[in-house]
Order: sequence, then structure tokens, then C-alpha cells
Amino acid sequence: MNKSIVSVKMTMEIIDQDQQEVTVVEEEGQLMERGNLTVLTFREQHHEEEPIDSLITIQKDKVTVKRNGGISMVQRFIAGQITENIYKHAYGSMHMETTTEQVYFDRPLGEKTGKLYVNYQTSLNGEEPRQHKLTILLNYRD
Repeated sequence: MNKSIVSVKMTMEIIDQDQQEVTVVEEEGQLMERGNLTVLTFREQHHEEEPIDSLITIQKDKVTVKRNGGISMVQRFIAGQITENIYKHAYGSMHMETTTEQVYFDRPLGEKTGKLYVNYQTSLNGEEPRQHKLTILLNYRD
């Protein structure tokens, strides 16, 4: 498996009716590739909160995001399908239902930036779904 150090810029956009919330995380991570399988790992450092370790597995038309630390979840994105999981954080657990609309991955090559894009809707504990856009940009580090 090929392993490389990459810079990671993860942007999470949540659209709830007329409101938009955007979170940007920039960290260093490790990208591992073998055949059609790509695995990205990185640690999110938030000011005074517990760090969150992320492991993102990317395959054709399927992305799995596993997060542990300040929050805990395993979320699967499969284009055109509904998936369910439990989202755990300091204040308790919530049932999460995700409808994935689009999954797109362009591997980083040489000087070219790689991009993972997932467009989906999520409903927490049966509430009205909110639109989400996850974008992760990857660049090889020297």
C-alpha cells in the first residue's frame, strides 16, 4: 500500500432552510492507496475540546467516515441510498439517517490537488433533514 503525507482541508457546509453553517478544518494527514481503495487518516484538533481521529475509506461510489474522540460515529455514503448510524457526543447519542445524493473523488496526482466531494441530507432523531456538503481537498506534502 502506498503511503503519503498530505495536507487536508475539510469543509463541511450545512444548509438549514435559509441558514448556512460552514466549518473548515486544516490538518496534516496520511493517505494510503492500493488499487481502487484509498484511505485517509487525520486528527482534528479543536481548541479546548477532545481531538477527533478520522479514518475515511474511499471506494468506487462509496465513502465510509469513521470518527473517534470528542465524537464517535461510522457514517457510510453510498450514492442513491439511505444509510443509518448512531452519532455519539458529550451530550448523548442520536440516531442519524443519511440520504447520499452524490459522491465524487478525484485522486491527487503529483502537483494536482485531490478532491473528495459528498452531497447528502441528514436527519437526526427523526427531525427534518438538513442538506450537507462535505469537501476534502488533498495535496501531497514534500
